[in-house]
Formats: sequence, structure tokens, C-alpha cells
Amino acid sequence: MPSAIILGGTGLLGRATALRLAASGWAVSVTGRDPERMPAALADAGVVHLRSDRRDPVALAAALRDGADLVVDALCFTARDARMLLPHLDGVGATVMFSSKAVYVDGDGRHINSVERPRFGAPVPEDADTLEPAWDGLYRSREGYRRNKVAAERVLLESGRPVTILRASKVHGVGAALPREWHFVRRVLDGRPVVLLAHGGRGYDHPTAAVNAAALVETVAGHPGTRLLNAADPDVPTGRDIARIVAETLGHDWAEVLVDGDEQGGHPWDVVPGIELDLSAATALGYRPVGAYAETVRPAIEWAASFGRTPPWASEVDESDFDYAGEDAFLRRR
Repeated sequence: MPSAIILGGTGLLGRATALRLAASGWAVSVTGRDPERMPAALADAGVVHLRSDRRDPVALAAALRDGADLVVDALCFTARDARMLLPHLDGVGATVMFSSKAVYVDGDGRHINSVERPRFGAPVPEDADTLEPAWDGLYRSREGYRRNKVAAERVLLESGRPVTILRASKVHGVGAALPREWHFVRRVLDGRPVVLLAHGGRGYDHPTAAVNAAALVETVAGHPGTRLLNAADPDVPTGRDIARIVAETLGHDWAEVLVDGDEQGGHPWDVVPGIELDLSAATALGYRPVGAYAETVRPAIEWAASFGRTPPWASEVDESDFDYAGEDAFLRRR
């Protein structure tokens, strides 16, 4: 029975990977600081929880001392994190680090959070330019996060170890800390008769189902190597597509109001020009996604709606995102 250890395995990407591997006959262990946060679904699948702090050198050494056929690191954010991992990979067959497409820049150095949106002009390949790395370890900001991710990637890729970096995009799935689909789900729960969509609803930002990322991890496990791979869904829905998928899933009808600019109707996928990742390298390796966005997101939509208007992430919600009075005033002026 092959063995896998997932560092940070109780988060969205980690848990999906653990469930995928356990269902495929792997002996899976996940690390976390609090056993109370171990999802019941993982325990039911036979996944073992290892109490461990990713940034405690002693705890990390203990978690990895027996080696594994696969190590998945969902908590590698800085160059220091990457360096801590390297000494423990002698007994590891393949290693995967989760990174982000937020590291990419276009030909003019613009990235996803630039004042002016990046213009890639085509699906973004893995050899596209990235931000310059940051070696300071200060990753708890938008700019620091992506630059420190670049530094962590470089440490691992230059180590000579069989480490694969997976650059995920907008991740979705059951168990998300703050599901992006909530933007539309709550509007359904609130009975909104209309949905406003900025830029005519044509904005898009390539989504990544956690279950699809997990499928790619399993593919990599069978083909150890040092490489970068984009990790995303096989399709790229627009904001209008996603609004329709949410409404259809929850049996709701609303009128779509297509706003020319962005005065109203902003949403998490309102990226114009849109961003799509090139998946040809992952496909060539053998990546076969579980399903397209509509198929993989439905369980997450139903799960989010099941909490009603006071979900676990209620305190994290920006209430200005649900300014219905402002929307109605805009509609009256049209």
C-alpha cells in the first residue's frame, strides 16, 4: 500500500487530496496543529491525523522521519518553509507543493492585483514571467504572499529533488473557509429577483476545483519529477455562467442585469481581461479532471446554502458586497 503524508491536510486542497488518495488505496496521514479540526470525512475514510506544526523543525522531522511515497505540502509559503522541508525528502518518492497562479505577471509586469489588470492575451503557460521573489518571509499580505511563494518555488525547484509545483487558481470545493460562490448563493437565499453583473458578466478567472487539483496530485505521484504545472478546471466559465449555475443548482429564477462597466455588479470572477491557465503540460502528463466547473462546484454550492444566511464564515463576509439598497437605486436610475 503506497503511503502519503499531507502537510496541512485539513484545509480545502489538503482534504480533497487526502480523500482522493484514500479512495485509491493509499495509506494517508495529514498533519495539523489541532486534532479537533480534523474533518469527519477524512477520519471516516481511514485518514490518520498527525498532530504537528509545519513550522516547528522538530515536529516536521517527526512527521516525516519514516519517509513516504508521496509528500504534499499545502503549507509552504516562504523560502524558509521550503528549506525546512528539503532535509526530510531523502526517503520520499515524490513531493508536491501547492502554489498559486497569483505569481504570474504579463509582459508589462502587471499581476492579478495590479491597479491595471494584466493582459496575457492567451492561456498562461508555466514558463510565463513571475514576480520577483521575496526572501523576507512576510507573506501575510497580497504582495508578500505571491512574492514569497515565488521564493519558495525556487528553493524547491533548484534543490534537485523530484518536487512538482502546482499553481492553482481560484479554488472551490466543499469545506472552503469563505466560498467565493457565496456572492451568488446568499443572493439566492435572500430571494433577490435580479442579479447585477459588471462588465456584462463576461469577466472570468480560471477556477480550480479542489477535487481536480487532487486528481493532478495523484497523477504526479505516478510520475515523480521536478517541474511546474498549472492546476485548474478543464473549462473557464464567465461570471454570468457561474451566476446561472448557482441559481439553477438552488432552483432560483432571477433577471440578469448586465452592467456595462463596474459601477455595480462586481463579483469574484469579474476579471477583464480574463485569465486562463494553459493546462497542456498537465494534460500531457496524464491529468484527467474529475469534471468541469459546473459538475464539481454543485456540491459546494449546496453545502454553502445548507447553512442559511449565517454560515461559519459570516464574520469574514464584507457586507458591502450585499448592498442591495445601492443595487436597487442603480436600477431605478437606468
